[in-house]
Amino acid sequence: MRETGDGPERLNTGTAHSARVYDYILGGKNHYEADVAAGDAMVEVWPALPAHMRANRAFMLRASRCLAREHGVRQFLDIGTGLPTSPNLHEVVQEVAPAARVVYVDHDPIVLNYAQALLASTPQGRTTYIEADMRDPDAILGAAGFRDTLDLDEPVALLVIGMLHFIHPGDDDQGLIRRLLDPLPSGSWLAATVGTADFAPQEVGRVAERYAAEGMPMHLRTHAEASAFFDGLETIQPGLVQVHKWRPDPDDERVRDEDIAMYGAVARKP
Repeated sequence: MRETGDGPERLNTGTAHSARVYDYILGGKNHYEADVAAGDAMVEVWPALPAHMRANRAFMLRASRCLAREHGVRQFLDIGTGLPTSPNLHEVVQEVAPAARVVYVDHDPIVLNYAQALLASTPQGRTTYIEADMRDPDAILGAAGFRDTLDLDEPVALLVIGMLHFIHPGDDDQGLIRRLLDPLPSGSWLAATVGTADFAPQEVGRVAERYAAEGMPMHLRTHAEASAFFDGLETIQPGLVQVHKWRPDPDDERVRDEDIAMYGAVARKP
């Protein structure tokens, strides 16, 4: 069963957007000239950017599979979904548990357009798309799709992948995560990745400058700052590490530490 939100805003194709730049750099087809130009400029200043982005996505797939297979999670709330790229989150978790339910959230109208076409659930499960901004948790938690799809008497996995470097401390970054976690029951989970310049400060700093020039300012965090998002939660092994070091699969792409600018962790809500 598949449901989508409604009321998309006018699509702006003349300005680069983070989801479409991500799609372009990963080799997708759902982007425009502005996204290509921005992506090329970013890869020029940091050639490792595609490998970094692939590692971030691979973390999401491993973490969601782990939660479904090893911890029995059957409900997922994915914030900042981005453009659908198979395998999507619901494909991974429904392969483990066909009745799993997934709520996707993004605020780019092009993501809504492709979500309508591609985010198709198994007959036993359910996928819903909500058009909303992470900076407005009330809009997410109050959406009919959220209430109708997720049972808050059962654990929910909150995924925030590749998003937090676009959320600044002035936006109450940690408060946003808490507001999303608060209504979720004990035994729920947070899986998140957090951008950092700890390993290649000059190169990653130049990428951040390019994003800012395109109207997408970033805030990169140290390990200690990234850890704060998981305060009060029970982080599972191996803790907060670079994403390529979190339970890697034998066939994962081999990368250098200095080519990965993202920490990742999975933690349980007591």
